[in-house]
Amino acid sequence: MAKMESFEKQWYVLHTYSGYENKVKANLESRAQSMRMEDYIFRVVVPEETETEVKGGKEKEIVHKTFPGYVLVEMVMTDDSWYVVRNTPGVTGFVGSHGAGSKPAPLMPEEINHILRSLGMSTRQHELEVEVGETVKIIEGAFAGLEGVITEIDEERDKIKANIDMFGRETSTELDFDQVDKI
Repeated sequence: MAKMESFEKQWYVLHTYSGYENKVKANLESRAQSMRMEDYIFRVVVPEETETEVKGGKEKEIVHKTFPGYVLVEMVMTDDSWYVVRNTPGVTGFVGSHGAGSKPAPLMPEEINHILRSLGMSTRQHELEVEVGETVKIIEGAFAGLEGVITEIDEERDKIKANIDMFGRETSTELDFDQVDKI
């Protein structure tokens, strides 16, 4: 019986050597291009948070890895993409793989959504196909339930600007792709 392959984009967690997270991200992104895997390997994320520390009376911003030794990858799990990722220099394996050639389990949507939001990233990438002038329904956040007319689309940051009707006045607001749905 042939193995079933899911052609759905999902998030997986990679083990790396601690301190090599950014190198693994760079390696994986360049391998995805050079090995023509852009349709299978999408975003590679090293979760980091910036803290402000005061030393000697001076404020200094310090970046900490949220999960040292781990890198997140959004990918479609196929035999080829699995091979490319696990053979990337610095990757020691997938979290949730039981060895013996078994493919790893993806993160649950609520797990990855929580992580991405805490990093200020959109949980949806380029799946919102809308145009300036279209009306969208706001499904999350302070304006949930309202509708807005798109005035700007920022593909780079996965954000839109929309005019919403508040108390009879038009108000402009910035929203993440994952906060709105096409009507």
